Amino acid sequence: MSARPVSVPPVSVPPVSVPPGTVLLSGIVGSTAYGLAHAGSDVDRLGLFAAPTERFHGLHRPAESQVTTAPDRTLHEAAKWCRLALGCNPTASELVWLPDDLYEVRTPLGEELIGIRRSFLSARAVRNAYLGYATQQFRKLRTRDTSDPASRARAAKHARHLVRLLDQAVRLHEAGHNLVRLPDPERVRELGERIADDPDRAERLLTAAADRLDRPGVLPERPDERPADAWLRRVRTAHWTPAA
Repeated sequence: MSARPVSVPPVSVPPVSVPPGTVLLSGIVGSTAYGLAHAGSDVDRLGLFAAPTERFHGLHRPAESQVTTAPDRTLHEAAKWCRLALGCNPTASELVWLPDDLYEVRTPLGEELIGIRRSFLSARAVRNAYLGYATQQFRKLRTRDTSDPASRARAAKHARHLVRLLDQAVRLHEAGHNLVRLPDPERVRELGERIADDPDRAERLLTAAADRLDRPGVLPERPDERPADAWLRRVRTAHWTPAA
């Protein structure tokens, strides 16, 4: 059985290579957010920033992502994050569904984005993205040699992510809400251990989740892009500096 979860406190974060004051929303994600962290877990951070608007008018567009490994942090430019969220990318989308205590930067524009988070959701994208990511985890755990302790541990990790993704997909489809902090992380942990020993369990879970996602749910077939477009225009206006 894997280690019990422990509280992982926030750590100091060095500056990132984006202009000062442009990070709009950021927080702690990953295993810490899910309630699956243990003593050796990394603390992952995700956020979004606004590049200066004038940089979009030149020959070369600004970088769309900033990734660091010490600490582990990913920042997406605002437009890229919106595109990912409109596709219901599980990793990017959770930024606007975090518990309040996991946010480290929460500006007024970031608060507005949280307020329109449901407009990014759609039944088709949730099904494709979450089932797609869960299927990737299934393929990974299928290739693990569980007789090797390190490989066995990775298989259990893939299985936990698979269970989490399926739970989140069904909740989004049936309730229109993404519960990032798992209500029963011990269940996910224990089920992950059983799946690591018997991957056929995962196949049955995938089939059951697909069946539920094929039934009518609360989400529209397509997202409403209008709130995101209006928000992004406000971001561009706020970060425009007229030439002297």
